[in-house]
Amino acid sequence: MKVLSYNVNGLRAAIRKGFVDWVKENDIDIIGLQEAKALREQVDLEELQAAGYEHIYWHAAEKKGYSGVVVLSKVKADLEVQGMGIERFDKEGRVLRLDFGDWTLLNCYFPSGTSGSVRQEVKYDFLDSIYDWVQELKKERPKILLQGDYNIAHEEIDIHNPKRNHKTSGFLPEERAWMSKWLEEGGFVDSFRQLHPEEQKFSWWSMRSKTARANNKGWRIDYQCVSEDLVPAIKGAELLNDAVHSDHCPCLIELDV
Repeated sequence: MKVLSYNVNGLRAAIRKGFVDWVKENDIDIIGLQEAKALREQVDLEELQAAGYEHIYWHAAEKKGYSGVVVLSKVKADLEVQGMGIERFDKEGRVLRLDFGDWTLLNCYFPSGTSGSVRQEVKYDFLDSIYDWVQELKKERPKILLQGDYNIAHEEIDIHNPKRNHKTSGFLPEERAWMSKWLEEGGFVDSFRQLHPEEQKFSWWSMRSKTARANNKGWRIDYQCVSEDLVPAIKGAELLNDAVHSDHCPCLIELDV
């Protein structure tokens, strides 16, 4: 089963840039999107439904044109849960849980702290909250794929200029320490890094610079992390840099489930 994670930075904008045709050209079973920035009724998905994505799961933010996570699937989920049960995050449309058989997909959009100290504190709160929530969920559902835009570059290999960005949100010591805790104590594995331990590849490029993507000066902030019980199912993990519908690129994992 091929599962995609893609921060589209506005689903309607991505569709205008050829997202639907790109999906049709690729054999993907489940597509998780972040930053949909739209309500379900605002997006025409008839072509995708006709292409086999009959099952659509949507968790929008209360604020219009903001955040929101979506899953388009050829496979019907056994259970859908919107949010973590924590109102301050759930109203921003950040977490969508889907159970398929004995494994669980968590399609997530972590907060960004780039707009200032207030949102940075929200980000730290979210990191602590989702860590604890997932640890509890793992007791019930030990096979978990938590994918999405984490808004954190973990190691120096995951960012084009680490020395310049040590004080930049997304590469702060506290954020990187959380990521290390997530992988070392939390029982999760970074699937891309597991299969490509030395490869420097990015998933996001700043739009502030017109040449950042062309020169591949980016960050790897999008992940598909699997719980230890699901690690044996990993058959492949890639970053699809050729997809250009967003300032991010998709992550793709192949699982034998």
